[in-house]
Amino acid sequence: MISKSLQDAFNEQIGKEFYSSYLYLSMSAYCESVNLPGFAHWLKVQWKEEVSHAMKLIEYVVDRGGRVILGAIDSPPAEFKSPLEIFNEILEHEQMVTASINTLYTLAVEESDYASQVELQWFVKEQVEEEKTATEILEHLKLVGERSGALLFIDRHLRKRDTGK
Repeated sequence: MISKSLQDAFNEQIGKEFYSSYLYLSMSAYCESVNLPGFAHWLKVQWKEEVSHAMKLIEYVVDRGGRVILGAIDSPPAEFKSPLEIFNEILEHEQMVTASINTLYTLAVEESDYASQVELQWFVKEQVEEEKTATEILEHLKLVGERSGALLFIDRHLRKRDTGK
């Protein structure tokens, strides 16, 4: 059985994962509105991935005999200046999620909850990938600057992201 403090911390993380999904969906909608379908596609795939992260946490809490309590999800921003701004925000957001996962992992260690530690190791590894991917795209956007042809090339590249189906 999961402790009350870990249950509460997992519930908080579930909310953060759902907010992440909401943020990516908002960014996707913005990219659609400015005719960047590749960016929109990439962000929509990310939206689905974040929902799957929340669901993975929900299933874990339930499997451990805990109770999932979903809180309100804040509204994400809806307006962005550019794909560069979006990916700056994505990297900052993923770094915040990484810090939150690390805090949750620390609590699992402090409580000697080995099952939670094992479950969270997947998320620790996933966050390395999330930050790496966001950094790569951000650096590409910085390199191309305001060159529209290069931006459209990146847009076409991002459209190729596998949907995971």
